[in-house]
Amino acid sequence: MNSVTMSAQGTMRRGINPIAIIGMLFFIFGFVTWMNSVLVPYLQIACELSTAMAFLVTSAFYIAYVVMAAPSTWILKVFGFKNGMAVGLLIMAIGALVFIPAALARAYPLFLIGLFIQATGLTVLQAASNPYITILGPAESAARRMSIMGICNKVAGVLAPIVLGAVVLEKADDLKAALVHMSPAAKVAELDAMAAKVILPYTVIVVVLVALSIMIYYSNLPEVKLDTEQQTGTAAVGEKTSVFQYPHLVLGVLALFFYVGVEVMVGDSIIKYGNSLGISLEKAKYFTACALGAMVVGYIIGIVTIPRYLSQQKALLISAALGVAFTIGAVLTNGYVSIAFIAMLGLANSLMWPSIWPLALADLGKFTKTASSMLIMGISGGAIFPWLYGQLVDGLQGDAGFTTGHASRYAYIIMLPLYLFILYYAAAGYKAGRNKITMA
Repeated sequence: MNSVTMSAQGTMRRGINPIAIIGMLFFIFGFVTWMNSVLVPYLQIACELSTAMAFLVTSAFYIAYVVMAAPSTWILKVFGFKNGMAVGLLIMAIGALVFIPAALARAYPLFLIGLFIQATGLTVLQAASNPYITILGPAESAARRMSIMGICNKVAGVLAPIVLGAVVLEKADDLKAALVHMSPAAKVAELDAMAAKVILPYTVIVVVLVALSIMIYYSNLPEVKLDTEQQTGTAAVGEKTSVFQYPHLVLGVLALFFYVGVEVMVGDSIIKYGNSLGISLEKAKYFTACALGAMVVGYIIGIVTIPRYLSQQKALLISAALGVAFTIGAVLTNGYVSIAFIAMLGLANSLMWPSIWPLALADLGKFTKTASSMLIMGISGGAIFPWLYGQLVDGLQGDAGFTTGHASRYAYIIMLPLYLFILYYAAAGYKAGRNKITMA
């Protein structure tokens, strides 16, 4: 197991303060990230976008995890874990601030820039906090600790679309219907007014992020470092010279890439999917909360069962199998039943993140930091697959002539091969190339 500094160990013996602080950061991750589920339909109306264009919200957000992965590692090397988290929060605040001129100008590219900057700050925070919480305790219970962090993240995710939706989607259905009959001048005025609705919530977010950054900077959060002198697990660590010599890590990055793709697709598309079936945005805005609520249930199951009753590998295997089953159910059914299957994918997805991380990082020793950065890059799956889903919806409507509802439902088939790969990783890929297998 990776070691920590003596000061960190002392703090852990005195209490759970480090875990509490990291839990608060995971809450921030969730709140900022899952507001995107409301921004997709909101910006589609306010900026008059196609489905594929609207899903560029997720692309602009999650692509930062690839583009900014190396800079985030540099930031952590310069500032350390603790101060790096404070810097990440300030970067997020700058991104949220960009939303104010974007709303005033109703400029979609500026919204995307703001999202990219927010995600850049999140990249720094994720690069620090995920290995941090993995290291703060025994390796075999890492998934349990990450499940606790997941609850913090997803409780925020449940609240975010409801809070933001209540502000920016108020009377959105009436506006959509009225826009068809408006004069060009009246249409511009109404859309400008709708765009301005986002200014107040994001101003509040800027203030909160700056305050949290200051709090983290002055907190007693210990600096946790990997002990590069101490190797883990097997002698093979000392023999290998590159992180790419660990197939189980490379496959784990790919599994995480696919997992984040399906998780974001579920959370950020379910509101639009419900609306495409004729359900009002006033009701559909709660669907993301249902999906994330299912994830919270899954995290609670993980806390109770891992590692006492379920290994991390078995939890991932069951989760992937549920993902396959629920995807098929969503595509083959209709109406609220299909929506329920999509929401239940939250349950299937819940234990994937906390299980993939420790399985992928097993036996890496001095390569753990680099491997963590690679896993963070895997989050970019959220930039690719929701956009591909939007493209498929537009294609099925245009080329195949499906209704919006049918096209939105059939397009979910894109998730099936992603879950199948995660199933493979849980069954065999996690142990590829490892000389000594320790069942996590």
